[in-house]
Amino acid sequence: MNKLGLIINPVAGIGGRVGLKGSDGVETLMKARELGATEIAQGRAVEALKRLASLKDQIELITYPGEMGEDAAKKVGFNPRIIGKIKKGETTSKDTKTAASEMVFLGIDLILFVGGDGTARDICEAIDGSIPVLGIPSGVKIHSGVYAVSPAAAGELASKYLRGDITSVQQSEVMDIDEEAFRENRLSARLYGYLRVPQEEAYMQGSKEASSIQEEENLKAIAADLVEDMRPDVFYILGPGSTISSVAKHIGIEKTLLGVDVVQNKKIIALDTNEDQLLMLIKGGKAKIIVTVIGGQGFVFGRGNQQISPMVIRTVGKDNIIIAATPAKLATLHGKPLLVDTGDSYLDEELTGYTRIVTDYGRRVVYRIKAS
Repeated sequence: MNKLGLIINPVAGIGGRVGLKGSDGVETLMKARELGATEIAQGRAVEALKRLASLKDQIELITYPGEMGEDAAKKVGFNPRIIGKIKKGETTSKDTKTAASEMVFLGIDLILFVGGDGTARDICEAIDGSIPVLGIPSGVKIHSGVYAVSPAAAGELASKYLRGDITSVQQSEVMDIDEEAFRENRLSARLYGYLRVPQEEAYMQGSKEASSIQEEENLKAIAADLVEDMRPDVFYILGPGSTISSVAKHIGIEKTLLGVDVVQNKKIIALDTNEDQLLMLIKGGKAKIIVTVIGGQGFVFGRGNQQISPMVIRTVGKDNIIIAATPAKLATLHGKPLLVDTGDSYLDEELTGYTRIVTDYGRRVVYRIKAS
């Protein structure tokens, strides 16, 4: 009987919609809760485990107590073997590392874990690539290549691996960024190591790829196009990234590189907003969302811009979403579709189809977008 390990970082992604750009650290966690943030990791775990439910009598699921795995497993109908101890509501990265180390000792065939880059880094430190793992994406920032494109994809891939339909594994990067620098509008990323993941490209998101210096003129042309098309009294919600920052630069205003800002009549109305602030600003008014594509991954929503939540997107409307990306950035996708992972599966399906992308001044391409 194959052994599946399950580790959940209960607070992974809690800072996303409230605009905290991460969940690492006690102070950040307290601030997120003060802002009314809710935990999402359990729901993401359940979504993945549903795809494994048919195997519940054929595999042994081993996990940690309560919110670190037991609750989610039982909700789907598993009768898990519980190991370790935790303090409810007070789990830390140390618990993640200890759980992973114990699972190696128990001869686990695959560790399925829920989190973001920080969680992947903890797993990497604990097991050093000794057994295969697979990440269920739940974090605010996910630059690492060890995550599936969605919880459902993680569950399906884990099921195939445990059934023996997929047998090969590959080394994938574990990346993480300095969250303090990230909150100060600086991106400082580094490679922390590698983990082995089941090899099936269609299910995996890949590592984030940076934009090249040569794209500068292309970005200026995209910015000129988007600014020229801006209409009076309309709120423009500007997502993070250098592509969208070029829009603000063209207007002659400063935006946060990594935050979600709002412009109206070519003036900054709000900087580094969260979900609630966005909803208050656009209530009763006309609004548009301008976002870009994450190079190498293809995500439009659900990675690094969770402030633009399902409620914000529904309020603005599907037809008022503008996507901009350079041809070079689209080339990093190698023909794979754009992805959305908003946390609302119904909205993800509504966003599926073909969309136009601004790629240069006066130039658009039609590109497929699908739920991850």
